[in-house]
Amino acid sequence: MKYFEVEFTLSPYSTDASDVLSAMAGEVGFESFEETADGLLGYVQQSFFSESALQEVIADFPFEGVSIKYEIREAEDRDWNEAWEQEGFEPILLPGLIIHDGRHLPSEVSSLHTPHSTLLEIEIDTHQAFGTGTHETTRMICSELISLLTPYSSLHERVLDCGTGTGILSICALKLGATEAVGYDIDEWSVDNARHNAVINLVDDRFTSLLGDATILNKVEGTFDLVLANINRNILLADMPAFRQKMAPGAKLILSGFYTADSPMLIEKAATLGLTLQQQKEDHDWACLVFSFPS
Repeated sequence: MKYFEVEFTLSPYSTDASDVLSAMAGEVGFESFEETADGLLGYVQQSFFSESALQEVIADFPFEGVSIKYEIREAEDRDWNEAWEQEGFEPILLPGLIIHDGRHLPSEVSSLHTPHSTLLEIEIDTHQAFGTGTHETTRMICSELISLLTPYSSLHERVLDCGTGTGILSICALKLGATEAVGYDIDEWSVDNARHNAVINLVDDRFTSLLGDATILNKVEGTFDLVLANINRNILLADMPAFRQKMAPGAKLILSGFYTADSPMLIEKAATLGLTLQQQKEDHDWACLVFSFPS
């Protein structure tokens, strides 16, 4: 994928103003940020970028007396996750579940995993894809899956994973007892990486990884018992009707990838589709919403 790098300069600069700017820019498609001495570097996919939307964000900026200037340039075409892939990540331990990169598995955790242990293990090899479990949004969805699914149960849960990234949510659901998972992503790297991770976690016979956006669901047969989406707010608002069409009676929809301040508009949108809010969580400024569709 091709990205723009946008350099924001705030005058006067403050950490609070920088944090608010990154949150507002995230609402118009920006995916990641790097701090600078007087502002931010923001990264957005070229196909999603709208300068008019960015200008509206700046016009609505709530800090009086703060001016924002920006410069747009084409980002260097490189492996954005190269350092992450080389360094890996520290294991994440959730109740009954550990997520690791295959390299950083402490002995005190390793000792918990024996042939007779109920500790489930997920190994994630990241290659230009989002989702290791380290981010609050991923952890919240995984925790919700732990509460909904019972390892080695006889439940026949079919899972749809929207914006699959590394495939971690699908793999987590399959390890916890789901019988089938279908994931899709607009990024070819992510689609391939999700398949790779399914193989190393021995669930590839129950996992399908597709390339495309929500319109790909028109080609997916049947409905799902669980629909998962860890994506930014604007895409969730646009794609929620497509999610709803793939939900079986009694299905649950788990959303994350957005700030707590965005929850009301997502709850309102879900209500127009006949979905009922069942649970609302937050971790720092990030939110996770669980909806149900009547049986």
